[in-house]
Amino acid sequence: MPSDSADLSGYALDLLRPWWLLGLLLLPALWYLYRRSLVDFDRGQRIASLAVRSVVVVLLVLALGGLTLLRPTTERYVVFVADESLSVGGEEGRNPVREYLAALGELPSGDEAVVLPFAADVGTPVSLAAFLEAGTEAGGAPPSGDGEAESAKERLRGTDVAAALRTALAAAPPDKVRRVVLLTDGNETAGNAVQAALGSLDRIDVVPLPTRAEPEVAVSEVLVPSQVARGEPFFVEVAVDSNHDDEVTVEVFRGPLKVVSEKQTLKPGENRFRFRQTVERDRLAEYTVRISGAKEDALVDNNAASGLVYAAGKPRILLIDSDPDAARSLVWALEEEDVEADVRPPRGVPEDVADLQNYEVVVLANVPATDLSSRQMAVMRTYVRDLGGGLVMLGGDQSFGLGGYYRSVLEEVLPVRSDFEKEKEKPSLAMVLIIDKSGSMGGQKIELAKDAAKAAVELLGPKDQLGVIAFDGAPTWVSDIRPASDKAGLEASISTIGAGGGTTLYPAMTEARDALRRAAAKLKHVIILTDGQSSPGDFDGVTRDLASDRVTVSTVGVGQGADMNLLEEIARTGGGRHYFTDDPGNIPQIFAKETVTASKSAINEEPFVPQLLRPTAVLDGVGVEDAPFLLGYVVTRPKATAEVILGTETGDPLLTWWRYGLGWSVAFTSDAGPRWAAEWLAWEGFGPFWAQVFRHAMRKGGGTGTTVNLARDGDRVRMTLDAADPAGGWRNDATTELTVIDPALGSRTVQARQTAPGRYEAEFQVPRGGAYHTEISQKIGEQVVARQSRGVTVGYPEELRLRPTNEALLRSLAAAGGGTFDLPAADVFAPDDAT
Repeated sequence: MPSDSADLSGYALDLLRPWWLLGLLLLPALWYLYRRSLVDFDRGQRIASLAVRSVVVVLLVLALGGLTLLRPTTERYVVFVADESLSVGGEEGRNPVREYLAALGELPSGDEAVVLPFAADVGTPVSLAAFLEAGTEAGGAPPSGDGEAESAKERLRGTDVAAALRTALAAAPPDKVRRVVLLTDGNETAGNAVQAALGSLDRIDVVPLPTRAEPEVAVSEVLVPSQVARGEPFFVEVAVDSNHDDEVTVEVFRGPLKVVSEKQTLKPGENRFRFRQTVERDRLAEYTVRISGAKEDALVDNNAASGLVYAAGKPRILLIDSDPDAARSLVWALEEEDVEADVRPPRGVPEDVADLQNYEVVVLANVPATDLSSRQMAVMRTYVRDLGGGLVMLGGDQSFGLGGYYRSVLEEVLPVRSDFEKEKEKPSLAMVLIIDKSGSMGGQKIELAKDAAKAAVELLGPKDQLGVIAFDGAPTWVSDIRPASDKAGLEASISTIGAGGGTTLYPAMTEARDALRRAAAKLKHVIILTDGQSSPGDFDGVTRDLASDRVTVSTVGVGQGADMNLLEEIARTGGGRHYFTDDPGNIPQIFAKETVTASKSAINEEPFVPQLLRPTAVLDGVGVEDAPFLLGYVVTRPKATAEVILGTETGDPLLTWWRYGLGWSVAFTSDAGPRWAAEWLAWEGFGPFWAQVFRHAMRKGGGTGTTVNLARDGDRVRMTLDAADPAGGWRNDATTELTVIDPALGSRTVQARQTAPGRYEAEFQVPRGGAYHTEISQKIGEQVVARQSRGVTVGYPEELRLRPTNEALLRSLAAAGGGTFDLPAADVFAPDDAT
C-alpha cells in the first residue's frame, strides 16, 4: 500500500492514500472565485473567508488521504490464534497449545497477549493469563453437560483458518506493534488462509500442531463411475487410511443389500481395494462401503463412505396402488410394450430422492393423500419440478378430491384442481366439525385443524351447511349450522378457536346430534378430531342416536395420546371412517377427503365414451376414437395452462397434462382397472395407450456424446461437462445450468460457464452430509438438447479425516505473512523483533 512519510524527531507522519492530494487542486478554484466574487464584503472579510475555506479543503484532503501521526513504540500486541478443531484432537489438542503458551514466560512490560480459539467458527479473545489459568483449573478435561456437546459439535464442523486470521488482524489495536501467531495443523476445511494472510500488513508467524495421535482407521474415499450401462461391469474402488497396522472387514452395500464382505489387512498410510460390480435394474445405485472389526480405532463415525452410480437402460415406472393385485392387467400390458413397472402399496412410496431417481415416472393409482406423509409428497414434488421426473395420477374412489388432495403439495403439481363446482342435482349436505381445543392441541395442531376446517368450507357447495363445535372441558359453538355460501363468515368464526382446557367429548356429540336433527339436508355427517383421552360419557348411545338419524360419523385421532379404541368404535357404529395420524400435517388432507366423500359430489359413475378434445402425436396409432366406454370418473377441473386431451361427454376432463418445472404431470380421472375400465382391459389399444402416455410423462434424459463428472473437494463440488453435437463436433455456446437438490429437499440453480471447446464447468457448495442430486440441462436457444441426472454423496465431516499436519500450507502461510515457520516460544517476545 503506498504511503508518504516525514520524520519529525522520532515521530512520523504517514499518508496512507496520497492520491487524495489531488484534491488540493480545488485551492486555485477557490482563489479564482475570490478574485471574481461580487460579494459586498470588505477586503478583510473576504480574505478571512478565503483562508477558512482553504483550511477546510486542506484538512478534508488530508483526512481523506489518511494522514496519521505515528509514534515509535516497542510495545507489542500479540494474538495467539489457537486451533481447537477435532483434527488436532479437540480438547486433548489444547495441551500442545498450553505447553507452547506456558513456555513464553513472563511478558515484557507494556506488551499484551490474547488467545483467540477457533474451529469452524471463531471464538472470543481471552487474555493469555486467563486462558492458561482456565486450563490449569480444568486440568485439561473437557467441559461437561450441554457445553461439552456444543463444543464437540463446533470442533466437528471443521477448521476455518482464514476466518480466524481475519478476526485476529482486526482485533489488534493500531497503537502497538501487532503480531499474529497461528497454532494449527493446517488442515483447513473452509476458506483460503493464504489469501487472507496476503492481505495483511501485520506479521503472521506459524506454529505447526500435531494431528490426532490415537490409533485410527477411516474410509477416506469411494470411487465409482458416474454412469454405466445396465449390466456393464465396473469397479468400486475404496481408499482406507490407517496410522497403524491392523485388519478390518470391508463391506460393500448396494442400497440396503450387502454385495461384498472381505477381510483386508491395513498398513500405515493409504490402502486401496477394488471390487467388481454391475447394476442390473436400478437407474441410480448408491454404493456404501463400511469397515469394522479394527483392533484399534478411536472414532467410528469415519468408517463409512458412499458413491452414486447412474445406469442407463430400459425405462421403468413406479406404480403405487392401494390394491396391488388390481394393477396386474396394467403391468402385463406395459410389459408387452417394453416398459418395466415396479408395483408397491402406498407405504412403499419413497421418502428420499435417491429411490425415486430409479424411475422415469411415478404413477399413483387410487392412492389417498391420507396414506402419504408430508415428506413423501414433498419428495415427489422435488422429483418432478427439479429433477424432470413424471407424475401420473389415476382416478378412483380414493383419488383426487375423494383422496383428500385438495390444498396438498401434490395438488400443486397436478394439472387439475379438486375444488370443483358441486352439481345442482347432487344431494345437499349438513356437516358438523367437532374439534378438540384442549391444551394438548396447542401450537401447530390447532392451527392445522383450523386450516382444515376452512378448507372444508371451500369444498362445500352453496346448498350445503356447516357447523363447528370446539370442545375442551365443555362444548362451544364456534359457528352454528349455517349455509356454506357464507364462506367469509364461517372462516372468520373458525379463526377464533384457541387451545386450552381439558378434554370432554360427549357433550359436544350431543350438541351436534340435536343440531343436525333440526337441519334440513339429505346427507348429514360429523367429523370428530381429538388428540387425547376424553372424560367418560355415553358415547355408544349418542353415536347410535346419530346413526338412527342417518348421520354418519368419522373420527380422526392425532398422536399416540388419542383414545384409538373409543374413536374406532364411534366410527364403526356411526358408519363412517376412522383415521389415525402421527403427522399433524395430514389433518387438512383428512378433512378434505372426508368433506368430499360425505358430499357424494366428486364422483360420476355413469358410463361414457371418451372424447378427443385436443389431437396429439402422443396418441397417434392408438385408435382412441374407437376406445370403448368407461364406467366412471372423478370430477375435477383443469388448471388454466393445462392441456385437456380427453374429456367426458359432460365436458369434464379425463386426460389432462402440463409441464411442472422440469417434468410432466398427468391426470387421468378414470381408472385403469376393473371398476371403471373393465371394457378397456380387453381393448387392443389398452397397452399402447398407457405406454405412450407414460412415455410422454417420462423424464427426458439422454444427450448422446455428453459426459458429466462431479468431483468433490471439501465442502464444494465441481461439475465438468463435455458435450458433443450429433455430428461429432463440440457443442459450444449452449446455456447450461444445474438444479441442485440438497438432503433437506432445498433446491437452487447454478449456471455453468464454458471453459473450453465443448466443456462447461460449475461449482456448488455441499455444506451438510447426505446425498445431493443434480439435474443438468443444456439449451440451444429455447430447445433442450441434453439432460443428465447426476449425484454426489457427502459423508462424515472433513474434520474426521485421517491426515498429517499440512506443513506445505503452513510454510506458505508464514511466507505470505512475512513471519517464521515453527516459531520457538522463546522468540515471540525477543527484543529485536519489536519495531
